[in-house]
Amino acid sequence: MLSKVVSRTVSLLTVLLLTDASLPAAETTLPQALDQAHSELWRRFVDPHGIIRDFVGELPTPEDCKLGRPNAIGWWSPIENGPMFTGMYLPAMCERARRSGASADAEQCRRLAQGLIKCASVSDVPGFIARGIGTDGVCHYPLSSDDQTHPWFLGLHAYLKSGIPTAAERQQIVTKVKEVATALEATQWHIPCEGDFKGTFRGGFTGHLFRDAVRYLHLLRATHEITGDPIWLERYHTARAERPTPAGKTRAEICAEGYPHDREAIANIDTAQLWIYVGSQYSLSQLIAMEKDETLRALYRTGLTVNATNALPAIKAHETFDNADTKVFGNANWRAVYSTWFPQPTQEDAARLAKIADVAKRGQRKHYESSLMRNPLAAAAIVSLLHDGSNRELIEHALRHYDYSKLNMAEFFFAECAYYALPAK
Repeated sequence: MLSKVVSRTVSLLTVLLLTDASLPAAETTLPQALDQAHSELWRRFVDPHGIIRDFVGELPTPEDCKLGRPNAIGWWSPIENGPMFTGMYLPAMCERARRSGASADAEQCRRLAQGLIKCASVSDVPGFIARGIGTDGVCHYPLSSDDQTHPWFLGLHAYLKSGIPTAAERQQIVTKVKEVATALEATQWHIPCEGDFKGTFRGGFTGHLFRDAVRYLHLLRATHEITGDPIWLERYHTARAERPTPAGKTRAEICAEGYPHDREAIANIDTAQLWIYVGSQYSLSQLIAMEKDETLRALYRTGLTVNATNALPAIKAHETFDNADTKVFGNANWRAVYSTWFPQPTQEDAARLAKIADVAKRGQRKHYESSLMRNPLAAAAIVSLLHDGSNRELIEHALRHYDYSKLNMAEFFFAECAYYALPAK
């Protein structure tokens, strides 16, 4: 149940005012803030397939996806992060459905799960997870990534454990997960590309970083739990004892170091990049739940705590977000902002094209939301995933702060991720 029910002594007039979405978040109760966030996400950002779009804007066409506009990676398009966002949101949605018992919530979980299946079913390249779907319901960009692939597994794993899927859905998901995992095992867990980039890869899971180690272990362990095939458990046991760097620590030991292990490789994690570590924190929490060895569980729990401790200060940045801010969100008109185009025979060419923008048309609002909304809410989710209710007051204050009707980027879904990771009151 949601906390902080409106007092019976509050006047009807006050209640009506508090439900007005235009009011500052400081005047909004937690249930109202969460309901607003939920309704805004589903009204504006979840597409007909059940995939979360980054923002509201013109969808790419088959020609855009083929040629690579605005770029072949799909960066800055409305379908940039579909499986990443959908997969990270689905565990929270499953917990919402568990707490409410509402058939409407269960049906939304089902839509999200089918969206993830859709992302893995539009390519002829085994193991390819499309970033999102364009105008014809099939077209997509040729470059995926590890950031899109891991949350795909994460979301489907949570959905299968929720008790919501029918027998037919369960079989569909198990079959698809086995198909994707087997394909990725064959590529040594490098992410395949398609189209003009077929035969190349973009990212992977067997590197030396913390996020490599924790996501790889989670993928193997979760695939075992989903499929029941003991080979994935054997691979997990082997992988957790391996050392990605010959003279370095084992993957399990790297997990205990948390995201500070990655600071030399990934700049500004604490102030700008926490959103890409929410999936890693989910992975640690799930590894703790799945692992039986207490020594290993202690290593995972240490990493979970390290991440929460380091992310905690970032939550307070929400206080400087002004709901009345009027900066321009030019990204919605991505064709005008990223009007330069040239052929991209290599991934490097695509990344180079992605850096070219009309800065004046783009405006500053996306950066404003990324730094003062996305990062604080991602930090709140990381702290909440301790599952012990610590720092609840600060987290709830952050969730109440935003007027979600005025946000342009879908990343406010992290608010629900944070809330539904807290213990129910």
